[in-house]
Amino acid sequence: MTLRLLTAVAAIALASVGTAAPVLAPPQPLSTDLQRYVRIAPGRIALAHVRVIDGTGAPAAEDQTLLIDGARIAAVQPGSAPVPSGYQALDLTGATVMPGIVGMHNHLFYLQRPNIDASGASEDPLIVPQMSFSAPRLYLANGVTTMRTTGSVEPDTDLNLKREIDAGRLIGPHLDVTGPYLEGEGAFFIQAHTITSPEDARREVAYWAGQGVNSFKAYMHITRAELKAAIDEAHHHHLKVTGHLCSVTYPEAVALGIDNLEHGFFVNTQLDPGKQPDKCSDGAGDPTLLAMKPDSAEANALIKLLVDHHVAITSTLPVFEQGVPLHAPLQARQMNAMSPQAKESYLYLRNLTASGAGTKHGQEEAEKYKNDLGLERQFVAAGGLLIAGPDPTGNGGVIPGFGDQRELELLVEAGFSPVEAIRIGTLNGATYLGLADRIGSIAAGKNADLIVVRGNPAADIRDVEKVDIVFKDGVGFDSAKLLQSVKGHYGQY
Repeated sequence: MTLRLLTAVAAIALASVGTAAPVLAPPQPLSTDLQRYVRIAPGRIALAHVRVIDGTGAPAAEDQTLLIDGARIAAVQPGSAPVPSGYQALDLTGATVMPGIVGMHNHLFYLQRPNIDASGASEDPLIVPQMSFSAPRLYLANGVTTMRTTGSVEPDTDLNLKREIDAGRLIGPHLDVTGPYLEGEGAFFIQAHTITSPEDARREVAYWAGQGVNSFKAYMHITRAELKAAIDEAHHHHLKVTGHLCSVTYPEAVALGIDNLEHGFFVNTQLDPGKQPDKCSDGAGDPTLLAMKPDSAEANALIKLLVDHHVAITSTLPVFEQGVPLHAPLQARQMNAMSPQAKESYLYLRNLTASGAGTKHGQEEAEKYKNDLGLERQFVAAGGLLIAGPDPTGNGGVIPGFGDQRELELLVEAGFSPVEAIRIGTLNGATYLGLADRIGSIAAGKNADLIVVRGNPAADIRDVEKVDIVFKDGVGFDSAKLLQSVKGHYGQY
């Protein structure tokens, strides 16, 4: 056996025994430099006279006092009960406490289109730079306390970022680091490694499992054989695989054993005309979604298949909302976070979308969006696990954290009640990650990962935008200070 082959075998053997860092690492003290962003130091804290939305889908409970003891929730008691001795009481009358958001399609990068102009034209290659400073702060400031990266462009960077956050040296959510995109020939961005065979897919998964990633994501041009090899290897390491697919249809992916499918029902290609095996169709799922009406025979069969095989679906409505003319709001608070160049690029593309209002293309975008909303409702009604994330990519208008809030608002637009939408964005994500005993809902003994908002999201879901304090492991971060620290920098770093 050659030295090179011996080295490769040794590397795979080491990878096979690698262990992913836990998503919820034991809390560590925050560094002195970062204390400026802390409003409430960890200790015994009583959040008095608050409304509690517990994340289970139950109605909001009025006038409660939530007790935090260090990194854990100690109890939830009626507001009329005396605050126990030794607790610092904060009167939060009128405010709501809800679980920290568990973002299940979140990224730590931004798309850059070189030399974009007012017509939307740009030059190749599309580049995906890391936002390792601004993105984690934006997520946490807006209430995301745990997130899955759902496809990494620089997995070593993301793993290092997780290590620094877990050690208290950087600020950000708990991270489920997804390995590099498992992608075949024809990648959307130039940084992607090209999978060339099932064995290459297996090696890629084995290597990154050994490096400590928590999950994997397959992408648009992977073949069925490559996806099967990736799923089998990931499952060998007790890790899950999700997919933003195109070359592989939803039914094919279910048969291969996939755990999760991204983007609701937007990227299923099973009914696309001319769909060839292992090839991404020209329509990339658009014809299928236009044809697959909620409660149609095709929809009923697909949803039964997904539910029977326990395949979760990730709703990512904010990124698809951007394609519907005049649907997405233009908010100053999001624009303030963006670099001048990122803002200019987004406004070019937003105006182009708006110009499609009333056109056939614009009408089809609205129809696809409407169909997906109905299919997501039908999936949940059938017993499917719907999880949520914003996918901050597309035309640049979906911003970390802000997009997670918008996802909850759009789930309500889809027909879910506010407390149901909050459950999808919190407890359902924790359930998928296998962490529902620690995060995702409010109960004694669970992690003190909480959001304090000024208002009542149970009555008006838009109040999720009014984040005041974000508790992560019992540390109360000042949302406004975190937002100020990245003002004008998202898209830059």
